Amino acid sequence: MKECNCDLRDGDAKTAVFGSNEMLQPAPVDTIPMEPTTPQIAYQMVKDETFAQTQPRLNLATFVTTYMDDYATKLMNEAISINYIDETEYPRIAVMNAKCINIMANLWNSPEQAKWKTGALAIGSSEACMLGGVAAWLRWKDKRKAQGKPTDKPNFVISSGFQVVWEKFAQLWQIEMRQVPLTLDKTTLDPEEALKMCDENTICIVPIQGVTWTGLNDDVEALDKALDAYNAKTGYDIPIHVDAATGGFILPFLNPDTKWDFRLKWVLSISTSGHKFGLVYPGLGWVVWKDKKYLPDAMSFSVNYLGANITQVGLNFSRPAAQILGQYYQFIRLGFQGYKAIQYNSMEITKYIHSEIAKMAPFVNYSDDVVNPLFIWYMKPEYAKNAKWTLYDLQAKLQQSGWMVPAYTLPENIQNYVVMRVVVRQGFSRDMADMLLNDIKNAICEFEKLEYPTPTRIAQDKNIAVKGTVFTHNAHSNAAKK
Repeated sequence: MKECNCDLRDGDAKTAVFGSNEMLQPAPVDTIPMEPTTPQIAYQMVKDETFAQTQPRLNLATFVTTYMDDYATKLMNEAISINYIDETEYPRIAVMNAKCINIMANLWNSPEQAKWKTGALAIGSSEACMLGGVAAWLRWKDKRKAQGKPTDKPNFVISSGFQVVWEKFAQLWQIEMRQVPLTLDKTTLDPEEALKMCDENTICIVPIQGVTWTGLNDDVEALDKALDAYNAKTGYDIPIHVDAATGGFILPFLNPDTKWDFRLKWVLSISTSGHKFGLVYPGLGWVVWKDKKYLPDAMSFSVNYLGANITQVGLNFSRPAAQILGQYYQFIRLGFQGYKAIQYNSMEITKYIHSEIAKMAPFVNYSDDVVNPLFIWYMKPEYAKNAKWTLYDLQAKLQQSGWMVPAYTLPENIQNYVVMRVVVRQGFSRDMADMLLNDIKNAICEFEKLEYPTPTRIAQDKNIAVKGTVFTHNAHSNAAKK
């Protein structure tokens, strides 16, 4: 037998991936390697970095799509090198984008008569929210200038259950964010409390369809009615921007009679996430305005260095085209009934988990209603008094089986409640739900055998003692029913 040729370890077509020198070295951290390596070895090194992570379909923390069929994936992979902004080179992508905006605008009952509805592509619902907020701010600013009034103190009103993008919007554009507190009695945005925070400097009110913290929906119809009377009384024309990152792709299919969209007088813009219940891989968001007149001209930017004069609305310039193909494919592939079937299944599985969690001795659901494919629960105060564990321990235990089920505290005023949340998406079956529930039950059995409190329980008890927190289970149960 010939002596081993160690040159094979340096990396060439003959090199075995796990017989290479690279596999004896740590992955680059601070500096780029001096020499190239084979694609097979580079692929394996990057793949191995993610090996221990939760599998995406077991991640019940994320709202983001983790499953698309093979044809959708193939289409998107084939378009991975296409930059949407190059409309001259890829004109059909721009047309496809406009078709998607039309479809969503009509799903949301747009009254606009133009052939092409007014909307914009976004990297995600965060950018879409930003665009809706900026449009409202600029409209308000232009009106104030025309009236000779100051424009230095704009504000907007939203519940304390806001997603972090609205905090970013407030900070980046220096617009005051006025928060309507969520309480145990009022678990969604209270229209009357929202109006108390409004004044001549209010650029818009932002109700949420699918609150990230709780899964509940703000009552946009009630807000619109109250706002109409308020605007008539004050002479203001404060509009509504609906953050429908979740609900925008749930309500049209499962609750088409619910009025939350452009059927309401003061709803002038709606944003959503195509990469959540729009069923497309990230990142994709959409924003639609009721009419072109509500999109300020100042938000449109044109360039001529890409081969033609191109006008774009967006915070980012270059952006992937693959997600547009994915969205248009899903519209064609699934149709209205296909979307309805998928969203229905997600809701039914959510309701099933919700009902099973309610049967478990340690837990109580935050709300009796399931209005989106997600919900939260917390530990019964009377059970928690004697428990040696917390929901953070349950999160860690479930992670050992690959599940990601987040535990977190609620917004201000109810921040002393630690809750858990599941988000059910396409790709999550009833059988997987049973596996999750069994793992939760097994974890509870192990926790109840503990002789001493866990470190998180000790820390939580110290925190409660310092803040003087008192949990009132009966009060919250009654509030949840409301």
